[in-house]
Amino acid sequence: MKSKLSLCAGAALGVMLAAGLAAPSQAAPRKAKAAPAASQAEIRELRAQIEALTARLNAQEAAQAQTAAAAQQAQAQAETATTQVQAVQAAADSQIKMIPDQVKTAVAANTPKPKKSWADDTVVSGRMYYDISNVTNKVDGVKKAPSGNGFDIKRFYVGIDHKFNDTFSANITTDFQYSSAIGATELYIKKAYLQAKVSDALVIRAGSTDLPWVPFAEDVYGYRYVENTLIDRTKFGTSADWGVHASGKLGPIFSYAVAVVDGNGYKNPTRAKTMDVEGRLSAQLDNVILAVGGYSGKLGKDNQGSVTYHTANRFNALAAYKTKTYRVGVEYFSTENWNNVATAVSDKADGYSVFGSYQFNDKFGAFARYDYVKPTKDTASAKKDGYYNVGLTYSPAKIVDFSLAYKHDKVENGTLSTSNGVIGGVRQGTYDEIGIFGQFRY
Repeated sequence: MKSKLSLCAGAALGVMLAAGLAAPSQAAPRKAKAAPAASQAEIRELRAQIEALTARLNAQEAAQAQTAAAAQQAQAQAETATTQVQAVQAAADSQIKMIPDQVKTAVAANTPKPKKSWADDTVVSGRMYYDISNVTNKVDGVKKAPSGNGFDIKRFYVGIDHKFNDTFSANITTDFQYSSAIGATELYIKKAYLQAKVSDALVIRAGSTDLPWVPFAEDVYGYRYVENTLIDRTKFGTSADWGVHASGKLGPIFSYAVAVVDGNGYKNPTRAKTMDVEGRLSAQLDNVILAVGGYSGKLGKDNQGSVTYHTANRFNALAAYKTKTYRVGVEYFSTENWNNVATAVSDKADGYSVFGSYQFNDKFGAFARYDYVKPTKDTASAKKDGYYNVGLTYSPAKIVDFSLAYKHDKVENGTLSTSNGVIGGVRQGTYDEIGIFGQFRY
């Protein structure tokens, strides 16, 4: 800007000098000698005017620059002030939002806690197995009881669990069923135990509770409400007994269970000379499940004054592949003298079960199973039992299942005590049942 002003001033000076010099030369040619002096004075006056004008223009330019700088500084200060105001407002908003939580915390801290009641650590649960079906029971081709139509409640469990602390807890579970032998309902104590959980690897129970094998096989099979598993159906094992039980997980793959029990089942606690032992070791690697187990004892028959000849022994094995969509598996057992503890004659039995199921979606599925048992391999080798079931399942809720199922059991050359009663005859007995089988849990 200064250079422009200087150029302008210089140009003005040139113009003025030219004008000053030209005018006297035209107006008074005769006094040429006096012109230089007058011209010099005029030039000095013009120069002084130009310098004054230049100084004034420079002063105006400086003032304008100072004003612009002051304006920029004021704008920057205004922006800084705005930012600070926004930060203060945001902090205030944040603190305002925290006030309700702070009030709740303060109220909770100063509110007396209610005393813990017994019910706070108590859980009540239940499960029922039921069916409405048609049964055809034949002995050597002749229809026998319990043939006909009807509604049955096969099992109704009510359980009460109470937790004393992180280590100790207790459970009592009742078992209800209808007994055709006495024509009335029966109520049992299936489980009644005190539990001490030392760690995940060691859980100890004293009393009546699940035995190592049958409940484990039921969980893998998945359709207990339709039919008992292999050894429970054919009475070569039971699901619970009185005694001391230990179980636990041995890392991410292996688990175990062992029990020292009376040997006569949860329905008939007895005192005998010795106690029986049942155990299981299992492994699960991804979807593969493997397990072996065994039992040894007198089955509660070596009471004081009685005579026993043999020890009942049983071996169990199971292999399965289980996913959310389907499961397949096989269970095997063999026994020695299971029904011959108190007889001089010895005997053996064995059998297997093949089962599978498939889920079409969350609500619909299908299942099938086949059992084959030789219950008296030494004393009556011709006797055999063949059983199968097949059906479709509808699960409208997580705790409710309905299955349309058909069951067939055939015993040849003798009789066999099963979960559906004594089946068989001189030559053969058949048991056919079709209907709706269901369960609900809470």
